[in-house]
Amino acid sequence: MSKRRSGDRVNDGEATQSKRTKTTGHWSMGLLQTVDDPQFFTKADELVNVIKDKYPKAKFHYLIMPKAKIASLKSVTSEHVSLLKHMEEVALGIISSDEHKQSTFKLGYHAEPSMARLHLHVISDDMNSECLKTKKHWNSFTTDFFITSEDIRHNLDENGRVVLPSRDVCKRYMETPLRCHKCDVKPKNMPELKKHILTH
Repeated sequence: MSKRRSGDRVNDGEATQSKRTKTTGHWSMGLLQTVDDPQFFTKADELVNVIKDKYPKAKFHYLIMPKAKIASLKSVTSEHVSLLKHMEEVALGIISSDEHKQSTFKLGYHAEPSMARLHLHVISDDMNSECLKTKKHWNSFTTDFFITSEDIRHNLDENGRVVLPSRDVCKRYMETPLRCHKCDVKPKNMPELKKHILTH
């Protein structure tokens, strides 16, 4: 599952949100409408819905969302331990399919999520997508701003709630210089980085 935490508020999908704002309000509210619409579900059970991220930051990028209206990790308590475990189990089921057998995945949450609904990211570590355009996009999945599902569960077990990095710490994560997530190469810019990751 890999990687640990990761910093500044990031849009899980922000490509053409300004146009959507006129009809649905903030782009994230439009996304919330999507996640509650069964036609977009790739999988669903009594506890969670699964959708493909509308603005994937890798070849495969899913969001697992509880049906219970939980705003964010800040709203999670010890009562939700079994739910988080279930979300992780659903994620493991997804990535074990034949379609994904050639890919390695990370399961985790953003320290400062962009959408007002708890969601677990299930993302392949190729980080190769047209929707991954900015340094903030990159750092939101490759620094400690991205907190693994396992770390969140341990955090919850130890504290009875999820203790998250401060806003200042998150900002530092997001300002981290670009660096390949698979080697020590430090590209000068996103085009150079995106070209480099294709060598892995």
